[in-house]
Order: sequence, then C-alpha cells, then structure tokens
Amino acid sequence: QVQLVESGGGLVQPGGSLRLSCAASGSIVSINVMGWYRQAPGKQRELVATITSGGSRNYEDSLKGRFTISRDNAKNTVYLQMNSLKPEDTAVYYCNAHAIVAVDYTYREVWGQGTLVTVSS
Repeated sequence: QVQLVESGGGLVQPGGSLRLSCAASGSIVSINVMGWYRQAPGKQRELVATITSGGSRNYEDSLKGRFTISRDNAKNTVYLQMNSLKPEDTAVYYCNAHAIVAVDYTYREVWGQGTLVTVSS
C-alpha cells in the first residue's frame, strides 16, 4: 500500500502565499510522476501541476508564474509553492502519485485525502 499525506493548507488573504507538502509512504519501489490537482466547490477536479522523478514540470497554463512545483525524491515528497493567491484559487488541493509498489511491482495511481486552501479577506 502507498499513502499520500498532504499538509500546509489553510486560510490566506488575497495576495498571500502558501506552501503545500505531500509525503508518500508505504511499500514503494519508485515514484514516477507526482502532482497536484484541485477541486473548487461545484467544479470538476483539475490539474494544477505535475513533476517527474527527473524534474520535468507541467503546469496548468493559467497558473504558470504564480505556482511552483518541486520534489525531493529522497523523501518521496512533493511541494507546491503558491504565490499571489486569488479568491478563485480556493479549492481542495489533492496530491497524486504514480508509483510502483513493492507488493507486486505493479504501477498504481494514488491520491491523497486533500487539503483545503481558502483565499479570502
């Protein structure tokens, strides 16, 4: 089993910053892609950013320049630095990972439980 645990969400004023963290644990052989998605109230879940084990990054176009994804492969942890936050960034942010698990060496997609980010004055 692989578990993802997010942290760092909370309430922030418009223009502020937050840093989300997501740590993977369990019987992991390797993790290829890690990423962040978000789901605002009444909307579908959408991509925020992904990063490969080699450091290649992909962002939702509208978030480029404000959000930065990074990763510590040794710690199986992915981060999301969010700057210049806007009320429309309010959402539950979910961590995602594509991992090879040790139990059977299969490739699995895993989701975290989500962390709420609220941008409001």
